Amino acid sequence: MEKFTQLTGVAAPLPIINIDTDMIIPKQYLKTIKRTGLGSALFSEMRYNEDGSENPDFVLNKPGYRKASIIVAGDNFGCGSSREHAPWALLDFGVRCVISTSFADIFYNNCFKNGILPIKVTPEQLALLMDDAERGSNATLTVDLAAQTIQGPDGGTIRFDIDPARKQVLLEGLDDIASTLKSDPAIAGFEKKMGAERPWL
Repeated sequence: MEKFTQLTGVAAPLPIINIDTDMIIPKQYLKTIKRTGLGSALFSEMRYNEDGSENPDFVLNKPGYRKASIIVAGDNFGCGSSREHAPWALLDFGVRCVISTSFADIFYNNCFKNGILPIKVTPEQLALLMDDAERGSNATLTVDLAAQTIQGPDGGTIRFDIDPARKQVLLEGLDDIASTLKSDPAIAGFEKKMGAERPWL
């Protein structure tokens, strides 16, 4: 998993509450178990018209936001079903950070497992960041995970909280397996000790 230390990128405003995982990646795209190739389907029902053409009014189709790597969204982002394809689609599009006042628990956990940083802020902070994100190609934010700060285009800084263990996972780029392997010497030592003390097991 790619490490997350500091990210400077365009932030796309998505001021919609209760964006669920079916909106992020509709059910017809869930047949694959590959983590790549889903970026083109991200928000497809809002992003494309019925004939497959792009909806010019959707934020990610606007010139200033086509390469957005941060999304500033309304409350309760990622609610609905537990599909891990949702963070896969975000990551494949190029989104490494989502900022909201709240997230659905399963989606929130899945983000950390896939190298995406979900940041919880207050409603007042979200309003400021949403305003920053409305600036099109000038809507550049810098997210510093080590310092736990978000710096806006005018230099204003917002601090955010994050669980220390989750923070370390992203800083080191560790998925669940890699995190477990960090304890391999301790596990091997325990197994050796148990084998000597209880050989019948």
